Amino acid sequence: MILVPVADERYIRQEILPEIGVDGQTRLAAAHAVIVGCGALGSFQAQLLARAGVGRLTLIDRDFVERSNLQRQVLFTDADAASGMPKAAAAERALDAINPEIRVTGIVDDLNAGTALALLAGADVLCDGTDNFETRYLLNDYAVRERIPWVYGGVIGTGGLVLPVLPGETPCLRCVFE
Repeated sequence: MILVPVADERYIRQEILPEIGVDGQTRLAAAHAVIVGCGALGSFQAQLLARAGVGRLTLIDRDFVERSNLQRQVLFTDADAASGMPKAAAAERALDAINPEIRVTGIVDDLNAGTALALLAGADVLCDGTDNFETRYLLNDYAVRERIPWVYGGVIGTGGLVLPVLPGETPCLRCVFE
């Protein structure tokens, strides 16, 4: 279990909300979120989850930081791009600096049918930061089978779409798009 102090000043603004409170913050501290894709959407999701005190974050991305990423991918720096740093590793380093009270693990790998079981194991929630439907359907199918909540997100240009999926309670991604 991650040791994130509850009722700490860092989280006091969340704890005073009746919808969260100390109990909710304790649940966040014990949670494990897996974010697949550390680009524009995934890096923003990861930053917000780290700041909220989600106790364990796993970041999965096979890509490397490029200079063209810097205007929209909030966790990366010029130095990351110049060194061609893997996005998952750069994001891990940035999130460790943002919130050293949580555990962040960056994994430089491709999520596919052969790696999904090992990479997604133990997650309490899955977050989509990917840029292709093949991977999104893989996330969907895993989440539905394992009954794990997941959040689909997609951005094109200036528009976007979010679909939270609660297996057994809400329609899944395939239900909506196929």
